Amino acid sequence: MIGCRLLPDVDLPHEAESQLEPGGYAKARQGKLWIVRAPNGDLGCIRPTIHNVTEHEDGTITVSPSIQFMTGKGWHGYLERGVWRSC
Repeated sequence: MIGCRLLPDVDLPHEAESQLEPGGYAKARQGKLWIVRAPNGDLGCIRPTIHNVTEHEDGTITVSPSIQFMTGKGWHGYLERGVWRSC
């Protein structure tokens, strides 16, 4: 699934929650926190203590290692250059 970045960046993480469609992601202006909605609709945060996020010139991101949602429906996979891929 091709994800879509929410622009502009948000002031607070909860501002993005209701705006993100499945596959969407948004950057919080404060810190290096990213809010993401997996392709199955699960909502979560990408924290720099766990993941490395590379922000590309076109605004897409790559997250490593893989992203795993432990709540909701559960989803595990990758976000590479804005494209979501299941494990």
